[in-house]
Amino acid sequence: MPRLPFGEWVDSGVDWLQNNLAWLFDAISAVVKGLDTGINAVLTAPEPLLLAGIFAVIAWWLRGLLAGALSFVGFGLIISMELWDDAMATLSLVLVATLVAIVLSVPLGIWAARSRTVSAVLRPALDFMQTMPGMVYLLPAVIFFGLGAAPGIVATIIFAMPPGVRMTELGIRQVDKELVEAAEAFGTTPRNTLLRVQLPLALSTIMAGVNQVIMLGLSMVVIAGMVGAAGLGSSVYEGISQLNIGLGFEAGVSIVILAIYLDRLTSGLGQQVSPVGRRAIAKARASAAGGKKIWSYRPQTAVAMVGVVVLALIAGGMGALGSSDNEAQADSGNVGQGREINVGYIPWDEGIAST
Repeated sequence: MPRLPFGEWVDSGVDWLQNNLAWLFDAISAVVKGLDTGINAVLTAPEPLLLAGIFAVIAWWLRGLLAGALSFVGFGLIISMELWDDAMATLSLVLVATLVAIVLSVPLGIWAARSRTVSAVLRPALDFMQTMPGMVYLLPAVIFFGLGAAPGIVATIIFAMPPGVRMTELGIRQVDKELVEAAEAFGTTPRNTLLRVQLPLALSTIMAGVNQVIMLGLSMVVIAGMVGAAGLGSSVYEGISQLNIGLGFEAGVSIVILAIYLDRLTSGLGQQVSPVGRRAIAKARASAAGGKKIWSYRPQTAVAMVGVVVLALIAGGMGALGSSDNEAQADSGNVGQGREINVGYIPWDEGIAST
């Protein structure tokens, strides 16, 4: 039987895309890198303990006092292992990939729920995206976007999208048809039926899809680290390549802490935005007693937001003071530590030459 040159066809298609759509890939790379750089700058600007406090308050609001305390302890462990910057780089990568994946997957899921033809077309494509090994996506991603965060984020988006599409479609299809028919009987337009009936009732299922998107995104961070994406994945890959078990274990534990935090956060948010979830929270709060009532206590939204804003203002003020101190020390503190430059024929240290 003659060999089918499928690989050659793929190579030809990749070459054609690279030659004709390089401008589009450059634009996508610039947008992705800009988002990643901006979010990472916001996450690394405050003092680590203050930002850990903000994360803990959010967990307290969504999951209870015990979740908030454990979140602070977990992030404190990351800080103590001196992996905070890597953890924030990983969180930035996951947030960018998740944001783009949700923006793409939710409309596709809605479209698939409203059209069986679209659903039939999307199903094999989603199966292909979800079952293809994640490392395979890196091959064209590196060719199109180069090394760094961009190919890792793009590969993560492709790998993590399918659950978002599937769960959105499933949530809308599971809405009681009698409720939809009742809305239509009262003259509700299809658009309002979707926005006011179907989506609110499907929110808990959609949030479960968002949760899975985040978890799959975190599962890709090590693979993204192989192509130069900064973060915990890079540390794990470094530990593997150098047989540094300690570094790999510390980075792996940090990834687990991030994964558990984001998992509990999205599940708690799913309860908050869903009418059924809010009723379940109120019922659990009413039936709780003793120590369980204390540990499961959740502050009101306004109180939690005030706490987050206060901590954010403190973090912003400390960041501004820190940047001004660094600028004041730039002229004197870096003398003898700069790169080597040539003044005439004599090599000088840049810090000394500037004085």
